[in-house]
Amino acid sequence: MSIHRAFTSQMYTFNKCVTNNLIFANRKLSSEVSKHVDVPFSAPLTDSFGRRHNYLRISLTERCNFRCQYCMPAGGVDLTPKDQLLSYSEIIHISKLFVDEGVQKIRLTGGEPTIRSDIVDLVRSLKNLQGLKTVAMTTNGLLLTRKLPQLKEAGLDLLNISLDTLIPAKFEFITRRKGFEKVLQGIELALDLGYKPLKVNCVVMRGLNEDELANFVRLTQNKEVDIRFIEYMPFDGNKWNDKKMVPYAEMLDILKGQFDLRRCKDEPNDTSKAYQVKGYCGKIGFITSMSEHFCGSCNRLRLTADGNLKVCLFGNAETSLRDLLRNGATDEQLLSVIGKAVGRKKEKHAGMLNLASMKNRPMILIGG
Repeated sequence: MSIHRAFTSQMYTFNKCVTNNLIFANRKLSSEVSKHVDVPFSAPLTDSFGRRHNYLRISLTERCNFRCQYCMPAGGVDLTPKDQLLSYSEIIHISKLFVDEGVQKIRLTGGEPTIRSDIVDLVRSLKNLQGLKTVAMTTNGLLLTRKLPQLKEAGLDLLNISLDTLIPAKFEFITRRKGFEKVLQGIELALDLGYKPLKVNCVVMRGLNEDELANFVRLTQNKEVDIRFIEYMPFDGNKWNDKKMVPYAEMLDILKGQFDLRRCKDEPNDTSKAYQVKGYCGKIGFITSMSEHFCGSCNRLRLTADGNLKVCLFGNAETSLRDLLRNGATDEQLLSVIGKAVGRKKEKHAGMLNLASMKNRPMILIGG
């Protein structure tokens, strides 16, 4: 055998050995990963810090039947023309793309998602996506008595209802609308239909509703509700300042003086620090976006009603999937763009005081 042939043979054997070892290593890595995370590995949905994003929040509309002070500027917002919002088929197309890459939970938000006429059909179509485990919705609760039975039948799995006060007059002041009794009726209907625990979101604002914390906690005594106290967050037009923000530690101190609170175990990727009063049915939690961020375990991506992908709630970088889709992009091209956007996701948001001076959408145009 010539030297050249001998060398070629040895290189072939070496390369084959390396290839086999790499295949074995990749299979072993995939096996180890699958023990801990039961979703397929997806490079486009994994950022540079190793965070895997299996949760997509989709805003269905920019419109809302309330005008909550922390969400919408007093003068309202300029709404996107209807033909520039994602259509039913575009929402399902993009959702399937994300689900095929490992997204297991989709939450529908707004604006107010229940005012969208095709909300029931959207829920039903999403539930039919193979691989999607959970369809959830965040709502202000005003239309639930009319729409929740149909949504339940269509497959809606989880429900969050926003309620920032238990006082009717204050409710009207915060939302700039009537509807307190309707929201309470929606909460009772949700419990009757089996949404347990039912999550109730309460944005806490100093001088407005921090005096109601204990009354909210008492709701958990006999009801399977999870009251989640949310730190007031800065968005365009909501007149945020750090004096209005009641931090988690302060809320906890207030409540520990009145209740026997026990810390509960949080699930992976939870945004809420969970507690329970001894002997109570429900729980309470604190979403500490401002005082103690949870960016390190973030698994969430957001799609705005006009089709922009936001990889961080507080980030102002956006990527239009709508324009790509309407310009004929293939799924592979869409995934490439999504992957680059996710890859640019920062390790953490800019911090409480810096966020207040950063340009971002009003919350109503991002999605709750």
